[in-house]
Amino acid sequence: MTDVLPDTAPAPGGPVDTSSPRRGLTVATGLAGLSLDAMASVAYGPESIVLVLAAAGSAGLGMTLPVTVAIVVLLTVLIASYRQVIAAFPNGGGAYAVARAHLGHRTGLVAAASLIVDYVLNVAVSIAAGVAALTSAIPALLPYTVWICLAVLLGITALNLAGIRESARAFMAPTAVFVVGVLVVIVAGLLRSEPAVAGTAATTVTSARTIGILLLLKAFSSGCSALTGVEAIANAVPSFEQPRVRKAQRAEVALGVLLGVMLLGLATLIGKFAIHPVDGTTVLSQLTAAALGHGIAYYIVQFATVVLLALAANTSYGGLPTLAKILAEDNCLPHRFAVATPRQVYRYGVLALGISSAVLLIAANGNMNALVPLFAIGVFVGFTIAQAGMVRHWLGDHVHGWRWRLALNGFGAVLTLVAAIVTTAMKFTSGAWLIVFVLPLLVLVMERIRKQYNRIDGCRGTGCLPAPPRATGTVIVVPVSEVSELSREALSAALSLGHDIVAVHVCLPGENTTVFTKAWEAWHPEVRLEIIDAGDCSVGAPVARYVRDNFDGRRKVVLIAEVDPPAGWGRLLPSHRSDELERQLRRLPDTVVCHLRVQPA
Repeated sequence: MTDVLPDTAPAPGGPVDTSSPRRGLTVATGLAGLSLDAMASVAYGPESIVLVLAAAGSAGLGMTLPVTVAIVVLLTVLIASYRQVIAAFPNGGGAYAVARAHLGHRTGLVAAASLIVDYVLNVAVSIAAGVAALTSAIPALLPYTVWICLAVLLGITALNLAGIRESARAFMAPTAVFVVGVLVVIVAGLLRSEPAVAGTAATTVTSARTIGILLLLKAFSSGCSALTGVEAIANAVPSFEQPRVRKAQRAEVALGVLLGVMLLGLATLIGKFAIHPVDGTTVLSQLTAAALGHGIAYYIVQFATVVLLALAANTSYGGLPTLAKILAEDNCLPHRFAVATPRQVYRYGVLALGISSAVLLIAANGNMNALVPLFAIGVFVGFTIAQAGMVRHWLGDHVHGWRWRLALNGFGAVLTLVAAIVTTAMKFTSGAWLIVFVLPLLVLVMERIRKQYNRIDGCRGTGCLPAPPRATGTVIVVPVSEVSELSREALSAALSLGHDIVAVHVCLPGENTTVFTKAWEAWHPEVRLEIIDAGDCSVGAPVARYVRDNFDGRRKVVLIAEVDPPAGWGRLLPSHRSDELERQLRRLPDTVVCHLRVQPA
């Protein structure tokens, strides 16, 4: 990408509150503020593997650990690769900075499109997974899954519209409780005296032949959803305190170690306790119950999971509106996405994210397992772009050790590209076709918007020295509905703007024009009056036709007077004729629409 995203563009895991210039993120707060997506994926990544392998019975479930090992190997390569991205691009930006510098504008738009998809899916999957954890702990809530999902989504959206933000430090407690809870589950489960189910371990060696490579690839592609969010730290390097690069790299490694340990530990317990899919109960819930029982510890882990997943969903509300603002400033999205409220909220981005996530949750009936297959494709597109860009970077920057760095990023690019292809192929009929369709569609839409803005800039004559401004013949048109103080205010304002003034009265069906004409003659404001027939009940269209047909080659100023209603529900009382006039008149060329607001006595 050449100019779409700046170095500080956010990624899933979201921007963090670093408003204080003296205090950046430490390794601990960086993990808490930027790794929520990755940590939260522990709640649904292993379950996605089990859901696929369960089709092959106990032999398939016996391959959970080998499949997880393959995912952790890929995780290791990604962590090592993103350490190089952090070092090469200390101003942040991750895949977006890399694409902008080395792969061109369109590739950058692909990265931006993949991030938009990931932001939306992160909200939907996190909320669905959190509600699944809640209904596992309280089964009576299961029939209300979709409504609970929408209620949580509505709450998060409303809070973000109100401008309530969280800092990285506020995320530390729930993140720590969740991580410690999962580690306790793993340790307690490993120390349990129950033996592994007979045959599970023994069949592991031969299972690959028994259950088929396609099923293993499908399980691998499903489990890769656990890798979402590992790039977030590389996108927010400037948020760390000095030395930024070193601390960001340490946070990246710490994230990789924690995520790898949790994934491998949970996969081991899945084999030990012969966990299989159960409707209404998550795999993490089953593992927690098997390791800790149904006491207070079980509920602590479940509710910590719910809270962490809600926070993980909330991070997208910091990321996508900011990304949309950046794209809007680069003319790739409508400019209204760059407009902030007084609380610095990009409301159109927040609303777009909330509506898109709601559509996904309703379409999936609140089922996280229906959404997870969509998740990993966009993630791996971003991974591949980042690694491919780094290969180009090292080819042009022969620093010490560039060859092994080139080999690492090249291997990472090949690996993530293969993972993207495998994930798409294995999940195509399960909904991945939607992402394959949406990603190029988003890129096409952003390209079209950019071309349209470039065309508008051409009409504006941007970049050239214009001729000196000069006065043109101007006529001031004042719509009047009656002889009143409001009409007096309107004509007084028009007389202060110019001398060629025309008052226009629209004769609505059933109106007695004689009454208005006599009142006008008695008032005698010394302004020319034109009475036009409405033809229907509309006012805006007749005035617009009159202005369009009678003043060719002249500048038209239409002055609309209206009473400024009191605040609150009183704003619903006026007839809103001025809005109708505005909608019709703003389509006319060389026409200026002025609103005169008159305060009530």
